[in-house]
Amino acid sequence: MAGKKRGLGRGLDALLDPYVETASEQRSSVLEVDVRSIDTNAQQPRKQFEEEALKELAASIATHGIVQPLIVKEQNGRYLIVAGERRFRAARMAKLSTVPVLVVDYDDAKMHEVSLIENIQREDLNPIEEAAAIRFLMQQHDMTQEEVSERIGKSRPAVANALRLLQLPEPVLSLVRDGTLSAGHGRALAGVQDRKMQEKLAEECVRLGYSVRALESRVKNLMADRPKQRKEAIALSSELSNIEDCFRQRLGTKVKISGTEGKGKITIEYYSASDLQHIYESIVKDR
Repeated sequence: MAGKKRGLGRGLDALLDPYVETASEQRSSVLEVDVRSIDTNAQQPRKQFEEEALKELAASIATHGIVQPLIVKEQNGRYLIVAGERRFRAARMAKLSTVPVLVVDYDDAKMHEVSLIENIQREDLNPIEEAAAIRFLMQQHDMTQEEVSERIGKSRPAVANALRLLQLPEPVLSLVRDGTLSAGHGRALAGVQDRKMQEKLAEECVRLGYSVRALESRVKNLMADRPKQRKEAIALSSELSNIEDCFRQRLGTKVKISGTEGKGKITIEYYSASDLQHIYESIVKDR
C-alpha cells in the first residue's frame, strides 16, 4: 500500500489522507470491481486521450496490472470515476474484466477538486487543458495561485505561466492544444499585447519552424522596435512643443499634443470636478 500512496502525488495525498487514515474503521479497502459497473465522469477536465499513449499504458497494465487503484464514488449501485479515467480506458483496452478501486464518499465539490488535481498532476494533459483546469480549480474552489501550487505540487511561477496561455486568441490556443506549438511557444506569444500580432507570429512560427528560443528572440526584437517607432511618431517640432508648454501653464494641468502643424490632437487631463471647472473657465469664459 505504501507504493500505491507514493504514486498519488502530493496534491492527492493531501486530499485523500484523511480518508485513508480512517479506511479500516469504515470497512474501506481497495476493491476489485467489474469494469461494466464503472461510469466515466462527464465533468472531468481531460477531453482528449491519445490513442498511442493509451496503447502503451494498456500493454503495461496487461503485464503488470494496475498499480494505483482508481478513485471512485458509489452512486446508485454503480461507481463513478473521480480520478483514474485514463487507467480505466487502458484497462478496458487490455481486456481486464475487473479493476482495483478505492471508494470515497465525497460531495460534488470535493469530487471535482480531486478529479481536477489528479488530471493536472499528470504529464500528458495538453497545456491548454492543464491551464483551464487550474483556472477552474481557482474559480470554483476559491483558491489563490499559491494555494493551487501547493495542491498540485507545482511552483507558483509555473501556475502563473500556465494561466497566461489562456489569454491567447483562439486560433493560437488551437495550435497549442493540438501540439503544433508548444507551451513555451505559447508563453512567448503571450508576451505580445496585440492579438492580431500574436496570430501573425504564431502562423510565422509554424511556417518557418521557429524553436522557442527563436520565437522569443523574434518577439524581443519586435518589442524593442515598437517604442522606437512610437517615439518617432510622437516627436514634436519645437514650435508645437512650445505651444504644449503654454497650454500646461495656462490651464495648470497635463496637456499633450500629438501630430504635426497640419493635423493632430490635443489631450487635456483633469483629476477632479474643480480641475474641470478651472479648465472650462480658462478656455470658454475668458473668450
